[in-house]
Amino acid sequence: MPNAEIIHATFERAAEACADPAPLIYTRLFELRPDFRPLFDMDTDGGVRGSMLATCFEAILGLVEGAETQRVIISAARFSHGGYGVLDAEFDLMFTAIRDVCRDLLGPGWTAEEEAAWADLLSEIAAIA
Repeated sequence: MPNAEIIHATFERAAEACADPAPLIYTRLFELRPDFRPLFDMDTDGGVRGSMLATCFEAILGLVEGAETQRVIISAARFSHGGYGVLDAEFDLMFTAIRDVCRDLLGPGWTAEEEAAWADLLSEIAAIA
């Protein structure tokens, strides 16, 4: 199964397990980097977090489907997040948090094939300058 199908399938299965993974994803992100929490202090209604997560999902799906525009969007987001003091490797933690939550939601149903597909995807995202 190509990576695109695997990534799509993990999203679909995770959505069946949890209708709104956003709180879980941000909890995981803040576990990875507690110092990111203050960056969202002014996001009192969750709008920024929701928009950022939607952009990440679009970027992931676009990348696995071969949309080159998503590479530009990720590159621009990586650059703009530098203005908040978020380093390149730290920027990638959001995508790691998404993978981690999908893996947690799928529990023992998470396969080695899914782990490999996500590892490839995270490596591809990290390589986007």
